[in-house]
Amino acid sequence: MNLDQYTQFSKLDPSDMLSHIVGLPEQLQKAWELGLSLNLPSMQPVNRVVIAGMGGSAIGADLLASYLSDKATVPVFIQRDYGLPAFAFGKETLVVVSSHSGNTEESLSAFEAASRSKCQIVVVTTGGRAMDEAQSLGVPVWSFVHKGQPRAAVGFSFGLLLALFVRLGLISDLSQDVNKTVNLMQEFRKELTVESPIKNNPAKRLAGQLVGRHVTIFGSGFMAPVARRWKCQINEVAKAIASFEILPEADHNTLSGICYPQDTLDKEIAIFLQASCDQPRNQKRVIETRQIMMTEGLNTDLINAKGDNRLEQMWTSILYGDFVSYYLAMQYEVDPTAIEPIWALKEAMSK
Repeated sequence: MNLDQYTQFSKLDPSDMLSHIVGLPEQLQKAWELGLSLNLPSMQPVNRVVIAGMGGSAIGADLLASYLSDKATVPVFIQRDYGLPAFAFGKETLVVVSSHSGNTEESLSAFEAASRSKCQIVVVTTGGRAMDEAQSLGVPVWSFVHKGQPRAAVGFSFGLLLALFVRLGLISDLSQDVNKTVNLMQEFRKELTVESPIKNNPAKRLAGQLVGRHVTIFGSGFMAPVARRWKCQINEVAKAIASFEILPEADHNTLSGICYPQDTLDKEIAIFLQASCDQPRNQKRVIETRQIMMTEGLNTDLINAKGDNRLEQMWTSILYGDFVSYYLAMQYEVDPTAIEPIWALKEAMSK
């Protein structure tokens, strides 16, 4: 498909995933402002936070924990499983149950475990069982309205949590940084939107490079969860196989696995996310790792994050990756919203 013939996109995108991607800057702004205004009863001081969620509801927590690694003075642990780790007990533990639908079984299991262990709990959801159970127990619920897939609500799953940490006094106010980030995303969006032709649109051009290839996204430091977000979006939006790797760890193992099988190497492409706010040694690793891969004949590309601080670089890169995944879906001529294998698995697990 010619990506400049964007009037054809609606035939493949009946649920209008495009509008969610285009509206991501405004969604982030709305979530931040909502989080500053929602009711939050007085809570006891905490010395650890566990955020329980899966899929699109968990990626916001990943991004938050990574972004706050040099700001928050309490550890933040992401629970992508049933129950809770043994260290999560008592009022000094805050458990945030993040479930878009409110019916995610792993998250509900974590909610039950947190209640048994006498943890402080906040539920972030659009409704479902999580809201019902929280309200019955008098647990604070931060609800938001979003009609769409959880992966399309990443602005909410991050922005609400960021505001919660500010409200709890775990970090300082970040209103200025959020506003600057949203403004930069809106400016960058002009290059990425469907009306922007291929010659001026880096997302369309990169999507063209990814067609027919297994994609691996590399990120380091605070960009590691951004690499994960790119991978998940390529999986769910474009229905394509993709992986993500974290530097510097990947230099201690993955870098050795780029020789075989030789007959598939031309179907591989490594995308490196580079950020000027990342640790300088990691920035050097991105360059050197990519150079070694190119010397071995692998396809690679380098994405330089836009912005002057970590929040800007993180979120402009997320916006970029979301557009790339959408254009790749158009290239493969698939519905960017439908996730039939996941729905089938959930149906099987419900029996």
